[in-house]
Amino acid sequence: MRISRDKLNKLAHTVADTLADVEEVGFLEDRNTIRQEARKALETLLTEEARIDDAARKKIASQRKIILEGSQEWEILYRKYYNEEVRKLGI
Repeated sequence: MRISRDKLNKLAHTVADTLADVEEVGFLEDRNTIRQEARKALETLLTEEARIDDAARKKIASQRKIILEGSQEWEILYRKYYNEEVRKLGI
C-alpha cells in the first residue's frame, strides 16, 4: 500500500501522541525522537508489505494460464501466495 509522506508523518504523530497519553508508558527520549522511530517502523512495515504483495502478484502472473485480476481464482491464489510469503518471514 502506498501512503504519502504527509499521511505517514500524520500517522507517526498519532502513534507518538497516543503513547504519550498512556499512563503506563514513559519516554526515555523526547517525543520527536519517538515520532521519528515510529515513522521508520511504519516505513519498514509498508516496504515489506509491498514486497510481499509484489511476490504474490508475480507468482500469479507466472501461471501457465492467464488469470484475470479480480476473479475468484485470482483472489484465492493471491491469498495463498501472500500467506506463503508471510510465513517465510516467520509471522
